[in-house]
Amino acid sequence: MSTPAAGAATLTPRRSSRFVAWVRAWRAGLVPFDEVADAVAGHEEHLVADAPGTWTDVPLPQALPTLAKLSPDEIRLVLPAPGDPRGLPGPGSDFAGAALVAGEAVVAGGLGLIPQVRSHTSGSGDTFETVLWRVYPLPADAPAASLTLPGAAEAEAELAAALADTTAALTRLDVAQWRPELAGALEALRRPDGATDLPPGFDPRARRLFARAAVLDRVLALAGHAAPGGAINNYEAQQRDAALRPLTTACRQALVAACNAPLRP
Repeated sequence: MSTPAAGAATLTPRRSSRFVAWVRAWRAGLVPFDEVADAVAGHEEHLVADAPGTWTDVPLPQALPTLAKLSPDEIRLVLPAPGDPRGLPGPGSDFAGAALVAGEAVVAGGLGLIPQVRSHTSGSGDTFETVLWRVYPLPADAPAASLTLPGAAEAEAELAAALADTTAALTRLDVAQWRPELAGALEALRRPDGATDLPPGFDPRARRLFARAAVLDRVLALAGHAAPGGAINNYEAQQRDAALRPLTTACRQALVAACNAPLRP
């Protein structure tokens, strides 16, 4: 029987990363509108709440025209974390607070969008999820987002260095003893699946960076999950978290750099 932790390595890439990549490609004229919603949602049902001009939750294809006047550079991925709010358009807003809680968000012109995953159980006992994108108006006087985020080349180098350091640290901690699934998850780094593909318009470096970071993001979710049966104590858990922290930061910045990279025809 699979556990939530075991499934972490097979989760799709962050929903905000898919949203930003495909919506930017659409706004650049590189993919047709009819393909965007399906590419973002995959096999999930995606709804949008509080979109301008709507009075109830609407399917994603009905809300996307709200973004039809934006240029690709006005749409970007933000992956904030406590103590690292880089990319958020000013602190103190409802959007900034919700983005920090979610750990991911989309900034699109004067709007912010954050995905919320809702679990449901059918009458037959099957569990399924829907994704609700909540739209926030961004304050008109919000300070501009930080422009010091690394580009794809810098992010790729930082990710490679952090991966080497963290792998050595986790080997010393003998992670495989208490998280044997990690070996199989790491193997996935060598076999990126279709879910880690970017749409047309992204250059080879951005594609390579996204594919690696998207899979690694799922591996980190597995490695950072509490070990089954209390296989490690609190001290060992602290060591694990300290070892993973630099790689987690590098991985977030790699996804941001890849999805926000300049588009080319």
